[in-house]
Amino acid sequence: MIRADVSRAEGFTPPGPGDFDLQPLFGDSYAFAKPGLQLILAGVLVFGFFAVTSRRAAMVPSKAQFAGEQAYGFVRNSIARDIIGSHDFMKFVPYLVSLFFFLLINNVFGLVPFIQFPSFAKASFAYGLAALTWILYNGVGVWKHGLFGYIKHQSVPPGVNGPILLLIVPLEFISNLLVRPVTLALRLFANMFAGHLLLVLFTLGGEYLLLEADQVLYKPVGVVALLLAIAISFLELLVQFLQAYVFTLLTAMYVQGALAEEH
Repeated sequence: MIRADVSRAEGFTPPGPGDFDLQPLFGDSYAFAKPGLQLILAGVLVFGFFAVTSRRAAMVPSKAQFAGEQAYGFVRNSIARDIIGSHDFMKFVPYLVSLFFFLLINNVFGLVPFIQFPSFAKASFAYGLAALTWILYNGVGVWKHGLFGYIKHQSVPPGVNGPILLLIVPLEFISNLLVRPVTLALRLFANMFAGHLLLVLFTLGGEYLLLEADQVLYKPVGVVALLLAIAISFLELLVQFLQAYVFTLLTAMYVQGALAEEH
């Protein structure tokens, strides 16, 4: 707290959670703040990419068709088929493909010039997306096993009997049916929030030390801070991809668990 006050006295305001409260761009509705518009843009980009790359499918693919097929095949084969299984996976491929690339684009927005904000650094967006996954895998489980059969399927581990069930059943119910969407969203939100805050800190701090600070000895520190900001940007790009992959992978795992005959 003392260091923050000293920084403000010297003319530098350190970034904080308040930097994530973006004002509406049109009118008074926060649905039209920059993150909300980014969600719309990401949806348009995902739809446009697959529409363009699949519009003129041919036996010998063009470069655009090849790119679309590789993108689609990555999620279809490496996530959907490998996790859900060859019998049921095709039903969920459209959702998983859309989910992965929608997440990836919104995450990468954090590094795109003039946007520079990862959409899922807003907790409400991350929890909303996790709620869709929660509805999907629970809906699939109820469809496959029936309501009470699915609750039993998710709450009672096979081969466990006796008084220990009094402890296991509530824990399994809470973990599998209630906590999953919270942890799914929190992982995505926390990584995007922390990464963006770190980038803002090193970028603005380095710019201030290099260009605005009075002390000459601060200049080399400013250069180092900016170089670290560039290095963190490459690391953040990897994290953004991994978070999209992990979110989609866990969604597939939850669907597979809901469809499985045994818990």
